[in-house]
Amino acid sequence: MKPRGLGWGHSSLRDLMSDAVLEQSEGAVLSLRLLWGPAARKVMCFHPWSDLTLPLMSLAEIRAVIDKWAELMVELGASYPWVQIFENKGAMMGCSNPHPHCQVWASNFLPNEARLEDRTQRQHLQERGVPLLLEYARLEAQRKERLVVENADWLVVVPYWAVWPFQTLLLPRRHVCRLQELSDGERDSLASIMKRLLTKYDNLFEISFPYSMGWHGAPTGPHLGADCGHWQLHAHYYPPLLRSAAVRKFMVGYEMLAQAQRDLTPEQAAERLRTLPEEHYRVRPREAA
Repeated sequence: MKPRGLGWGHSSLRDLMSDAVLEQSEGAVLSLRLLWGPAARKVMCFHPWSDLTLPLMSLAEIRAVIDKWAELMVELGASYPWVQIFENKGAMMGCSNPHPHCQVWASNFLPNEARLEDRTQRQHLQERGVPLLLEYARLEAQRKERLVVENADWLVVVPYWAVWPFQTLLLPRRHVCRLQELSDGERDSLASIMKRLLTKYDNLFEISFPYSMGWHGAPTGPHLGADCGHWQLHAHYYPPLLRSAAVRKFMVGYEMLAQAQRDLTPEQAAERLRTLPEEHYRVRPREAA
């Protein structure tokens, strides 16, 4: 049964670039041949109201979104090696539809980011005997200087490698590989910590805060029967705003061609977010003039 308030649709099957191969042709000229593979795409609206974003939704409504995410992971993950759930929020992130929604793209190959995370997490487990992001979450929970919000099952940090001003990483406290493996209690607490984080985002400049976010977990499809214990489920949030609702960070020049630069430290960003109220600016009472 479709969760109350949610809506989703299918787009036609679309080809995604899965690889590129250099070929030698006559005259020793190299040409680029693209290899393509079938993919599936879905769009899911979070709520029937077009102005109600996740931080303004109830915990039950956010939980329904999480359950649908997990359902789609099972459905598409039965066939496809990679299922990417992501949300582009706001026109600044190229979102052409103002109705709060996310997209789900499934591909028959592991994209670049997934391959990189698979390799580094596998190497860390082999060398240290513990999943990389599980160990990292424990260290950040102890230090607390980059911690934004936490509860019994989850924590959100500004990772030390962050390059976007208020970039965050959402991590479970226990070892879990995929979204669909979360317990009922973990899904409830995930809804809670998402609402808290996204409320803080909106409260930072008192706007509907733009970002791109997405879930990463162990590959699916033919990988379901493999040992993916090196993976740890997590979500990335990449917001572009820097100093105000109108001033954003641009990844250009030296940052594009050489190395990304930070405009404030991860510790400074985490402290600013951590100290913000958890009651949304649109619903809290205003002081009398």
